[in-house]
Amino acid sequence: MGLLTFSINVTLDGCVDHQEGIADDETHAFFTRLLDRSGAMLWGRVTYEMMESYWPAVARSDAEAPPAMREWAVKLEAKPKYVASLTRKNFPWTNSHHIGDDLRTGVQKLKDATSDGVLLGSSKLATALERLDLIDEYQLLVHPRIAGHGPTLYEGGLPSTRRLDLISAKALRNGAVAMHYRRAR
Repeated sequence: MGLLTFSINVTLDGCVDHQEGIADDETHAFFTRLLDRSGAMLWGRVTYEMMESYWPAVARSDAEAPPAMREWAVKLEAKPKYVASLTRKNFPWTNSHHIGDDLRTGVQKLKDATSDGVLLGSSKLATALERLDLIDEYQLLVHPRIAGHGPTLYEGGLPSTRRLDLISAKALRNGAVAMHYRRAR
């Protein structure tokens, strides 16, 4: 059984708006390494649609992008992508698959079938999966910014506090800190 790892860019005040982080070569290299070590990606519909609207064009070289972004896009294109959605069933982007009505069962089956683990990249979906006790690890890239707005991590709240064990912390040259935590059991 593979682990489900929630990975996201976050500011010091918890903002997960994708436009608030530092998008440089070092940041893209960090997420490319995570992608390389995982067997699949998992998103909610909104994040999937945001990713689908940009990254396939970068992978095909139809959009200008620096080498680190293109490397991410090419690897993402090849990676199996799973989408949890109740409102959309058709996902035409290469290697995309639907997880439907029963979120707990669908994600648990995905974890069981993906020995290299699943990388989760949607904050709203992370809240739902945290409530279902399905997230095993957290790979947060904490940016040296205070956004002063949302959306924020777990803004919908959780039923109880989650204890985590620090696995590693590494400062990047751009001032962001890569934090790796594992769920304390």
